[in-house]
Amino acid sequence: MTRHRLGFAVKVLGEAGLPSHDTRRWQSGPHLRVSLERLRAILRYLERADVRMYRMATALAPYASHPELTQFHGQIAECEAELAEVGARARAAGVRLSTHPGQYTVLNSESPEVRDAAVAELEVQAALLDGLGMPPEGVVVLHIGGAAGGTAAALDRFAAGFERLSERARARLVVENDDRSFGLGDALRVAERCGVPVVWDALHHRCHDPEGIPDAEALRLALETWPHGVVPKIHFSSPRLDVTERKQRRGRRVERSWVLPELRAHADLIDPVAFEAFLREASPERDFDIMLEAKAKDLALLRLREQLGRRGYAVQDGFLRTPRDAGNAA
Repeated sequence: MTRHRLGFAVKVLGEAGLPSHDTRRWQSGPHLRVSLERLRAILRYLERADVRMYRMATALAPYASHPELTQFHGQIAECEAELAEVGARARAAGVRLSTHPGQYTVLNSESPEVRDAAVAELEVQAALLDGLGMPPEGVVVLHIGGAAGGTAAALDRFAAGFERLSERARARLVVENDDRSFGLGDALRVAERCGVPVVWDALHHRCHDPEGIPDAEALRLALETWPHGVVPKIHFSSPRLDVTERKQRRGRRVERSWVLPELRAHADLIDPVAFEAFLREASPERDFDIMLEAKAKDLALLRLREQLGRRGYAVQDGFLRTPRDAGNAA
């Protein structure tokens, strides 16, 4: 029997009045203390919804890594007690917290300024997770980055950037295969070279898999990069399939055309048929958690659970149980 926590990222749509963090501009003095109040409220919502995995906003500590706004650099130290209290609540509820810096955090950039900014941001994210007292499963997910100069040079730059990180930041970092430049094979090479786990993104794998690795094998290879005693995680999403109409006025005439979606674009919801087929075909021998990446956020997670419930699946203490496991428990 394998168990899976399902999670979602950042925005809460299922209940009003739950912003993810302090979004004020720097001129208004945003602070981690405000963000932690909002995270407390989100944790209460997660407990009510029986959700046990959540990706926090990367900007939880606003401007904490900004090189010129040094007045924000002390937020984590200033909130030591609040971080410990919020983290204790998350751990007591069994909620797995993580972060995922975005496209501007490029550890292998050719630009020294961009590399410096990436190192600073990753240090902040690791310090937040440490301050929250998250166990090793509380990770910072990062794409390998830019492919300038070719794959080999790009991976060399990533390894060099990784060596610049503190031991704390290196311990939190995991790498994800992307949908354009670095497939699972590249992520596995980084894992072997740097000793970091791999977060396998199923949709990215279908968009960019130059080595032709079947999904079940890809999942197995990624899970094997995680240390024993630490529950791995993966990303799962469904591609957008809707065709949109584009209207363009030319004089008195309106011309219409149809725009096909890109496979890599996330759908609002998770396809329950594809998700169940994935679980059945994967057949891993190890527990792993599944971060759902969908535009509808927690609403997509709740809808998927509802749909799977009609197929005999159940959720108990935040863990998805298969029909066989749910039947045995009954």
